[in-house]
Amino acid sequence: MTSPVDKSGNKTPAAPSNFLRHVIENDLEQKTYAQRQWGGSPGDAAHHAQGMADPAQVRMRFPPEPNGYLHIGHAKSIWLNFEMAKEYGGVCHLRFDDTNPEKEEQEYVDSIREAVQWLGYETYLADRPSAPGTLQPHEYFASNYFDFMYRAAEYLVEAGLAYVDEQTPDEMRANRGDFVTPGTDSPFRSRTPAENLARFRAMRDGQLEDGAAVLRAKIDMASPNINMRDPALYRIRRATHHNTGDTWCIYPMYTFAHPIEDALEQITHSICTLEFEDQRPFYDWLLDRLAEGGLIASPHPRQYEFARLNVTHVITSKRKLRQLVEEGHVDGWDDPRMPTLAGLRRRGYTPEALKLFCERSGVTKSGGWIDYASLEAALRDTLDPIAPRAMAVLDPVKLVITNWGELMGGDAVLDDCTAPLNPRDAAAGLRQFKIGREVWVERTDYEDVQPKGFFRLFPGNKVRLKYGHTIECTGATRDADGQLLEIQATLVPDTKSGTPGADAVKVKGNITWVAVADALPAEVRLYERLFAAEKPGSGELLEELNKNSLSTITAFVEPSLAGAEAGGAGFQFERHGYFVVDSKASASGARVFNRAAGMRDGWGK
Repeated sequence: MTSPVDKSGNKTPAAPSNFLRHVIENDLEQKTYAQRQWGGSPGDAAHHAQGMADPAQVRMRFPPEPNGYLHIGHAKSIWLNFEMAKEYGGVCHLRFDDTNPEKEEQEYVDSIREAVQWLGYETYLADRPSAPGTLQPHEYFASNYFDFMYRAAEYLVEAGLAYVDEQTPDEMRANRGDFVTPGTDSPFRSRTPAENLARFRAMRDGQLEDGAAVLRAKIDMASPNINMRDPALYRIRRATHHNTGDTWCIYPMYTFAHPIEDALEQITHSICTLEFEDQRPFYDWLLDRLAEGGLIASPHPRQYEFARLNVTHVITSKRKLRQLVEEGHVDGWDDPRMPTLAGLRRRGYTPEALKLFCERSGVTKSGGWIDYASLEAALRDTLDPIAPRAMAVLDPVKLVITNWGELMGGDAVLDDCTAPLNPRDAAAGLRQFKIGREVWVERTDYEDVQPKGFFRLFPGNKVRLKYGHTIECTGATRDADGQLLEIQATLVPDTKSGTPGADAVKVKGNITWVAVADALPAEVRLYERLFAAEKPGSGELLEELNKNSLSTITAFVEPSLAGAEAGGAGFQFERHGYFVVDSKASASGARVFNRAAGMRDGWGK
């Protein structure tokens, strides 16, 4: 593949090759879709009859059903479709596959739109007003095509390619056969086109009860592919639709609607996950029949499948995620433990981290599991160069420097300290804070007797308070139960960081701290994986939950975080990991930080 060229004329590194790129590049070379016409609105007769040549020979789509919030698996589909369309000078649509009114809500439509935009994929191309579809956002709804879908269904009926089946659901299920037994023809399969058309219109006009009949394609009940055994096209459902209200009491099945949506929007490459591979023959059958009838243009879209994204300790079933929400096991769809994009965003993940993770996971035809640690690694790798640093003490115990007043001119004296905002970016500047007689340190930084390899606080050992002074530990105070109450130390004179004497005393320990005088109390939420099971979903859902997926603690953070706000890339709490201001809690003025990821993978330790 030729390396693309940026606006300055310089070659940029070619993206890793995969089978989908080979398909697209072959179509571009063969000019497979070069003569497609685009005009009018999808579904209009003028759309195909009076169009203009389409400059975008690559037209893709991301087609979520608005029956829940998008999750990390959707992130890969979004990334793949939008990035490949962009790479080949094409267009990508955001399309809502809203054909099931019983489960779809406007809340989900809004959340999907927001998630796609948060990932950085605007559906309006302001710099290309002549590109097809950009007179409005590249945003479409399957429900906008209901009229066309109905006309297409009537065409199939009139052509003898579809019939109304009035068997019970149990009868249809029994007559469908299985992988070793061919299906049995419905007793209604031999109706004439005129009879079927009358019954289909009776379905449309509300003359039949819900579940009393379905419209089925007439293909082959003996097909080895069960999906080709006269699949259902329409069912009766009296339910108010979020977009069309009560206009319809019959709704198209997803497998019937989806190929039509692709065709009307002139999609060239319809990419989906491997579970739809067995549906591809029907996808092609339907579009071939509609093209023969002059309802859609040729060449029609083609479907290609890739392996879905499976991440350990993660469930992406919307039904199971909805169960967790509705039963109160999590704090809504945007709970930071949820694998939803809203949850990952609230936890502290960034669009850049998710895109890097998707890219690293690859695009293949074979399935497999990606370790959750790879997700956290992508976050660390993207945040480390840009995240501001800060010190925080998550399990605080007070350390008293007993000779502070003697050496510094009074117990109440505070000394100024500075530290780089980001050591990898000198231009970011410095942060400032105080040090005094009393500081908060981590409880785990002290031991009465030195364990092997431990170089922090124990009696007789010298350590540096990072960015501050060197101290020598003299002991500690415990209560009757042995709980650590206070640590004592003495200041080693003339050892402040940044001064000539800083290196006069060599120490192996360097610990983080926050001065009692200017420390800010904060609630810190330590999140772990929601599911303890490595590959959840096969057992009882609630039994697979990680009971320690959330710990809430009261911590102290340095004063540079006084103005921290939600919505940024977060902070690196030195030594502890990456944290972000909780978007919900901050709205009420509380100072709450969520841990997005630790400094390294510590799962299971």
